[in-house]
Amino acid sequence: MKLAERVYLVTGGAGGIGAGVIRAVLDEGGRAAAVDLDPADAEAAARRLDPSGESVLGLGCDVTDAAGVERAVADTLARFGRLDGAVNAAGAVFLDEAWDASAEDWNRTFDINVTGSFLAARAVGRHLKQAGGGAVVNVSSNCGKAGYPNMASYNASKSAVIGMTRSLAMEWAADDINVNAVCPGGVDTSMLAGVAEWLSPRVGVPAEELLAGMGPAQLRRKVTPLEVGRVVAFLLSDDAKIIRGQSISVDGGDTPY
Repeated sequence: MKLAERVYLVTGGAGGIGAGVIRAVLDEGGRAAAVDLDPADAEAAARRLDPSGESVLGLGCDVTDAAGVERAVADTLARFGRLDGAVNAAGAVFLDEAWDASAEDWNRTFDINVTGSFLAARAVGRHLKQAGGGAVVNVSSNCGKAGYPNMASYNASKSAVIGMTRSLAMEWAADDINVNAVCPGGVDTSMLAGVAEWLSPRVGVPAEELLAGMGPAQLRRKVTPLEVGRVVAFLLSDDAKIIRGQSISVDGGDTPY
């Protein structure tokens, strides 16, 4: 049990990769705060992931609100009495051709994907600095390495997460705070389904057919959120202390670096 008794704040924890991370943390003996924009969604996810109510706390929080993030950290500490790290899985994608993308959508993408990840990492990191160390894992994307059409803001934001991860790892190493990122691709989530639905009328292919083909070619199926979560759980553990500032592809081989 690599994470026995440890506690992690997981943004975007109500579903998708965030929920997969929490499941993996629980499997390794840890506990988590499932943080999401809608308090009802966060609380429902907590009940679903941990029917006992002992190991998962559901918290509503807008990750772009620094004060709200600080409250989520305080609430997690009040509930569990400790905090050992953070996983930043909250994210958003706004699809459009670059010619037509609005400044509002561009800014909102960066607010959630980059600024939100930074605020949560720093809020938890301040506690870890005083507590003697811990780990932060940011969820980037293979879009941040390879990129895809019709999502320039998402591609750019996930590249920014990779750069931020490297910077935080270097700055916080002296405080024994290990920072890494994962770069998923082809994960079976509602976000991926939304991409297929957006593309469908534009390419004349049913959304179900598009979605079926969005898994990694080598894997011949979509990646599951739990599979990503297991890699994240490893990066949170002491076994990953020699992995620092890395952005690891977890996309079934689609991205060769």
